[in-house]
Amino acid sequence: MRAPEPLAGLRVVAAPAALDALAWPSGVTALRFAPDDIFALGAAEAPLDVAIAEREAGYVGWWLSLEEFGHHVAEFIEWPLPSVRPALAQGLIAGVPAKVWLTADRALLLTAGAYAHELMDRLP
Repeated sequence: MRAPEPLAGLRVVAAPAALDALAWPSGVTALRFAPDDIFALGAAEAPLDVAIAEREAGYVGWWLSLEEFGHHVAEFIEWPLPSVRPALAQGLIAGVPAKVWLTADRALLLTAGAYAHELMDRLP
């Protein structure tokens, strides 16, 4: 597995209804980690005033084709992947806490920077 890329964005924490109302500009991928928590990949600022909006640089990731995802990652996931996409799924991948953003044509495997080497060592 090649080295991961740093993933910079904005971490936004607010009431779920406030996050539901956010409209992100083109080019921003808003990953809903929890009902009250979004990691807006590629965002520089929140589109509205929200409770907490801070720059986040603690994640790294790998953009993969679906073929690469199937070859390098899928067999190391012991939980069902969502069939409807786009979708965010999270859990242990090869025993390491990680998340997967799945679209119709690619996947983003992401993890905290502190876990990157461990995940790289466990995936082909």
